[in-house]
Amino acid sequence: MITGLKDAKNDGKILFLSYCFVGKWQDYGMLKEDFPPGKGWFKKFKVRVDLGYIGFDKDYEFEELFLPAKNYASRPLTKEQKLSNQEMARQRVVIEHNIGRLKRYRVLSDRLRMHNFEKYNDILGICAGLWNFYLIN
Repeated sequence: MITGLKDAKNDGKILFLSYCFVGKWQDYGMLKEDFPPGKGWFKKFKVRVDLGYIGFDKDYEFEELFLPAKNYASRPLTKEQKLSNQEMARQRVVIEHNIGRLKRYRVLSDRLRMHNFEKYNDILGICAGLWNFYLIN
């Protein structure tokens, strides 16, 4: 799921909603499935990701990447890295809140008893559309 940050151009609208993946998938694996590397998907974008996307900079082209520094036991983070990570987290939390607001429609938060994933994807798209409609009113 890709959302816009709350700014003058985009008031937290959901811009892209990927299809659901069945089973256990890592975030970066799902991204590579939806956006195969080497096609210039993110050339014109500033990309904000979390540590689940380590390796993004090697696989994709982008205008600017905001990837937090990883903390290692043998090499702890410096004070500057910690401050930078905190600032990136403040910006990403807006996106996480937008994803969380979809849970008001309960389709993401309740147990799924539907086996037709095409309909489920349609329902998620409708919920995202309702959220975007809510934002313009």
